[in-house]
Amino acid sequence: MRPHAVHALIAVKRLDQAKSRLADRLPAPHRARLVLAMLADTVTAATAVPQIHSVTVVTPDAAVTDLVGALGAHAHPEPAAPTADGLSTGDGLTTADGLNAALVHAAAGLRAEHHGADLLVLQADLPALRPAELADMLSTAPPHGRAVVADHTGSGTAALLVRDGGELAPAFGVDSARRHVAGGAVELTGDWPGLRLDVDTVADLELVTELGAGSSTRAVLRDIGWSCRVHEPVRRVC
Repeated sequence: MRPHAVHALIAVKRLDQAKSRLADRLPAPHRARLVLAMLADTVTAATAVPQIHSVTVVTPDAAVTDLVGALGAHAHPEPAAPTADGLSTGDGLTTADGLNAALVHAAAGLRAEHHGADLLVLQADLPALRPAELADMLSTAPPHGRAVVADHTGSGTAALLVRDGGELAPAFGVDSARRHVAGGAVELTGDWPGLRLDVDTVADLELVTELGAGSSTRAVLRDIGWSCRVHEPVRRVC
């Protein structure tokens, strides 16, 4: 492994559970296509960064697994979430606790193979991410310890980096950026709009169309007529 190489981790829930906050504007099949497209653009940007040695996607979804393999990344199966009686809850990546547990599980697997590796957790829905932004963030981050990049709202976490084999200690969920900083992560304040722009709402997608998404997301948005939906609330033919 080359010096300072980083292994990226991305978690993706089942497609039929994704982007529920867009349900009033997009039917489930369109949301699933959008999730796959945004993931494709995120993975493509990450794999183009020289400092990133590998990208691993944690998911229970077969379609996501197939896409990840086609993009040259690795798929990691979502671990079962045991209850007190030893049975799986089935919640997995649908809850913050399940997401954090899945990331810890995948991180342990990477560390077993790449001892002391630097780890980077990225959101799966960064369709406007530019490789240069991510490379600059990795160069700007401290050489030791943990660092966090808040999302465009200032409350969520777009990226979490841990150096020198330190504990990942993910705290994704409500107000995660503050909780990561409270846990010792240094907040990075660089101008990386694409890195910070994860997509959960209609307003986020409007920002993506203004900033410029990757080719996969652009293709899906054009195909489903999203720009028409955003800028023209009255139903019409695009």
